[in-house]
Amino acid sequence: MANLSEISYLCIDMQLPEQFIEQIMRLFPDEGEKMLQAIGETSPSVSVRANEVRGARVPDGATLVPWCDKGYYCDERPRFTFDPLWHAGWYYVQDASSMFLHRVVSQLVSEPVRYLDLCAAPGGKTTTAMQALPQGSLVVANEIVGSRARVLCDNVSRWGNPSCVVTSCAPRDLGKLTHFFDVIAADVPCSGEGMMRKDDEAVTQWTPALVEQCAQRQRGIIDDVWAALKPGGLFIYSTCTYNRDENELMLDYIIDAYGAQPVAVDIDPSWNIHAGVDTQLPCYRFLPHLTRGEGLFMAVLRKPADEPLRPAKPSKKQRTPSRTDAPRAVKQWLADEKAYSVTVAADVVTAVPRQHAQAIDLLLASVNVLQAGVEMGAVKGKNCVPSQALALSQALSAEAFPRVDLDYATAIAYLRGEAITVDAPRGYVAVTYRGAVIGFVNNLGNRANNMYPKGLRILSSHIPDQAPEVM
Repeated sequence: MANLSEISYLCIDMQLPEQFIEQIMRLFPDEGEKMLQAIGETSPSVSVRANEVRGARVPDGATLVPWCDKGYYCDERPRFTFDPLWHAGWYYVQDASSMFLHRVVSQLVSEPVRYLDLCAAPGGKTTTAMQALPQGSLVVANEIVGSRARVLCDNVSRWGNPSCVVTSCAPRDLGKLTHFFDVIAADVPCSGEGMMRKDDEAVTQWTPALVEQCAQRQRGIIDDVWAALKPGGLFIYSTCTYNRDENELMLDYIIDAYGAQPVAVDIDPSWNIHAGVDTQLPCYRFLPHLTRGEGLFMAVLRKPADEPLRPAKPSKKQRTPSRTDAPRAVKQWLADEKAYSVTVAADVVTAVPRQHAQAIDLLLASVNVLQAGVEMGAVKGKNCVPSQALALSQALSAEAFPRVDLDYATAIAYLRGEAITVDAPRGYVAVTYRGAVIGFVNNLGNRANNMYPKGLRILSSHIPDQAPEVM
């Protein structure tokens, strides 16, 4: 093994902070050199996760992500922006390491739950959870930063699961919902050491002081939200960093402060997932020289079951818009009308699964909810204009609107916001690409008004001649 001075010299071209190099060599004395070389010299892998509910399938011959049978590696990075199937929510571009959440959730959760993704943007782990959880679960995805919360809304809508609520509030606000969640996943803000290979900012911003600052913030987040977890519930803790302060020592803090019990996850030794550092606790480290993906730490703790259960109540008096029943014609846009409560508030028609309606009402009365269930459309006079969220929702009835399949060039023109023509009846038409719905147009006969939202449109003018072959 090379000595520290040799490693430091080796990493000059990598532009890694000297103190970070020293930290890695202390944590991983037998493999630090290989790890630093992997961070500085190898390229990040590219992986996607198929949305099988839409009919998406892993391509034949693809290299699977070992811990997630819905994920696979791409040989190179396609131009996902120019793939209409990405816009249709047929897959999510996600680092393979983060897909380990699929293994954790599918193994440890066997019945429907209320699941909180506390730090959810941009939505990769939220959609992973929705894919792995048992049917009938409710997912609440929270993001405190407004701009990131809007991206989260878009990605959740694109995935299409109607049993999801997006909130934007501080963890302490959700913590006031005492014993509301069966599972809380906290992919907490961290010093980002695991992202250094793909994010130059992670390198330039790193200091030992940042590590300590992040650790303090993480303890605060845990303290703020812990009361919202039911007795016996699961707390899934993760970071994208390597140091012990934000990882193993944070587990020690939760155990000491709250009496939490560690929970093991079954893994295959061939996956090369690294154990925790200087701990006997079951925790899972993804290191770039051992696994094909970026740096990740994940562990699971269970809240003691002996705490008396206290039903959650509204944490504040928050005015909600008055709601009225939606017109029958709009309800018929749903594949299973009886499974949803469809109401109109402030001229917006929303459908929420009936089985979650009471829980969603409690959330609406307690925290800042950005979207819940499916936004079906907006009332304009005597009409209701269907929304993009409805177009992509799994709740949409296949018979609700006429459908027209577009070739690649026309699909890209549509996604750029251009006017197109369709051979279909006048009125609202669902446009598809290879059978996948990508949005609505209002067909006027000689042309069709493009209804694809401006904020989602492809801005680039450099359009490839052929679609990327991803799915």
